[in-house]
Amino acid sequence: MTNEHTTQTTLNAWQAQLEQVRQRRIDRGAGHAGLAHPDQVRGKTGLQVMTALLEGDLPHPYMADTFDCELVELGDGHAVFQATPQLKHYNPLGSVHGGWYATLLDFALGCAVQTQLPVGRSYTTSQINLNIVRAASTKTGPLRCVGFALHVGRQVGTAEARIVGPDGKLYAHATTTCAIFETPPAAT
Repeated sequence: MTNEHTTQTTLNAWQAQLEQVRQRRIDRGAGHAGLAHPDQVRGKTGLQVMTALLEGDLPHPYMADTFDCELVELGDGHAVFQATPQLKHYNPLGSVHGGWYATLLDFALGCAVQTQLPVGRSYTTSQINLNIVRAASTKTGPLRCVGFALHVGRQVGTAEARIVGPDGKLYAHATTTCAIFETPPAAT
């Protein structure tokens, strides 16, 4: 099997998985961006919240529309997003803006940490370290960002993520530190 055939096979599998996720969201009535109501997430672990998002039981974040990225896979300690660079993601110099890479990586990094949070805990990114090693463009096609939690404790979580093409080429990688805190109680 040639590398080109393997790359095309991977790309086809990625696109099929993406379409399944999008269709499932539409079928469950969450085919739009929005905010989860606090009652929809209260009493759930981070993995349960993320699973509800992936399954279409919660609306996807508005930021995902802005960056045309989609959560396509997750598990305990990992999250995978797919995105395709578009002209609206370019900087004035004619290349994909570094913020596109950073945002995509932040999605996967934070969500990987979130999958390991217990009920009543939440997080926010407090630091991200990013390395762009290959330029992406509108011709690149879909890329995947795969994040893995390294440590999730009571106050701090750390994770690493990579943006890769269907051919396995690395485009960027990052690490994060997340502050973990108690979820504020519901307003009465």
